[in-house]
Amino acid sequence: MADPPGCCRLCATCLLCLYSCQWITAKKEKRRGLRTTKCDCSWFFFLFCVFLFTLVWLYIAIIILNDFHNFNEFIFKQQKLWLDWSLVLLIATAVLITYSAVLLVLALCLQLCGQPLKLHWLHKILLIITALVVAAAFTGLGIKWAEEWRSARVSLQATGPFLHIGVVGGMTLLAWPLASVIYRTHNTGLKVFLLLAYSAAMIALYLAPLGITSPCIMEENQLPPKPALVGHRGAPMLAPENTLMSLRKAVDCDVQVFETDVMVSADGVPFLMHDEKLTRTTNVQTVFPERAALNSTAFNWTDLQQLNAGSWFLERRPFPSVQSLSHGDRMQATRQKIPSLGQVLDAAKENNISIMFDLRPENHSDYQSFVNATLEVILQSGIPLQQVYGRKRLQDEKEPLLHVNLPYQDMSSEEIKQYRQDNISVNLYVVNQPWLFSVLWCSGVSSVTTNACQVLKEMKRPIWLLPSSTYLMIWIVVDCVSFLMILWAFLLMKKCSQRRRTAESETDVLLTKINSLMQD
Repeated sequence: MADPPGCCRLCATCLLCLYSCQWITAKKEKRRGLRTTKCDCSWFFFLFCVFLFTLVWLYIAIIILNDFHNFNEFIFKQQKLWLDWSLVLLIATAVLITYSAVLLVLALCLQLCGQPLKLHWLHKILLIITALVVAAAFTGLGIKWAEEWRSARVSLQATGPFLHIGVVGGMTLLAWPLASVIYRTHNTGLKVFLLLAYSAAMIALYLAPLGITSPCIMEENQLPPKPALVGHRGAPMLAPENTLMSLRKAVDCDVQVFETDVMVSADGVPFLMHDEKLTRTTNVQTVFPERAALNSTAFNWTDLQQLNAGSWFLERRPFPSVQSLSHGDRMQATRQKIPSLGQVLDAAKENNISIMFDLRPENHSDYQSFVNATLEVILQSGIPLQQVYGRKRLQDEKEPLLHVNLPYQDMSSEEIKQYRQDNISVNLYVVNQPWLFSVLWCSGVSSVTTNACQVLKEMKRPIWLLPSSTYLMIWIVVDCVSFLMILWAFLLMKKCSQRRRTAESETDVLLTKINSLMQD
């Protein structure tokens, strides 16, 4: 098997060694008559599928980072272990995608060099393990975190146009090894199948923008106002959640609403706390070790005031931004206590922001007394209730709505636009990533609840905004460049194939003459 022009024997030998895990020089390979069998082709196809499978998981992993803090909290409640599992996820995914991508590149280079695709058994085992790990990840996501599939659907509105360009580019590069296979094989049926399959795929990709929709494909003057920010438990990336420090940091981020959770102590004092137990956000295990497993509502207000509600923030670092806090902020965080609802209402009134809260737990036997105690504190504070968010409007609902408060996965861009036309404000939660904020901004939401108010505050416009005419031009240019590159790849590989056949023919003639001379 002769090396094509531009593929040196040393390069071919190195590629063989990495892919086959054995030192076989290109010369020895030729003498031994090694060829790519149907089994080898099947393993290459499996490698290609594993790469695509892992690539899709990488995309999903990046998308779910917006909600990964919820996963960290879930693991802590189950295992009492705090770790930023997003780092574990990204590192593991990067290893898997890198491994499969390197193998795929090696295989494509071997094909271009005319070498056999003899995948080593160790690589085969590792590929099977990779496929099983990714399949398990997808299965776990579908069982335990099914709403993230809707997050992926929302993400396509932000990434669809760019994914299209990337896929077209990848399929265009695939034309080189494909042309090499077509010009090397003598199986006419295989040639026809590969050409038809590749042509159908490219035609579908060229026309894909007809089905791509994004709210950010609009004219600049059509862009809705920037959504207002609602601080989710304050500013939890800058201060311990549900504390007065977190409220003040949220005010610095220009939030208009402080979103929190309220519980009522055993002696009737409403206070801020999200979890039913105090173990995650206080030092209750140190102060009251024998009562640490009790619900928050089992403690009286005097006991709650003995707890520190900020040290955990510096010890566990729930967000990467904790590392960049100033010395003053760190000292302030260590002094945080559990605030009462009355203290928070006074601070909100002083800073002219609204409060939105859930009274928890709703299934408690004394819930009605919790409601009464909370209402009494609100009335005594004198703060006006400026915003009350409801649920998603039902088809048969007659009462008019003024506000809707929902997870961002539960509302499409079309629904957002319809609510906006009906003068109903829409707040979606929890929105942390700029790409997601951009999509919702373009869709026209009134406000978003966020952990990352300091990030979204700095955004002056969506990450990208394209007029439809500009997107149309990009679409046409990308398709035309892709088509020309594919045509060039096939023409160049055809020329290389002809040169190789000429060289092989001359070699055959020379060998025939040598044999004739030896016989004479």
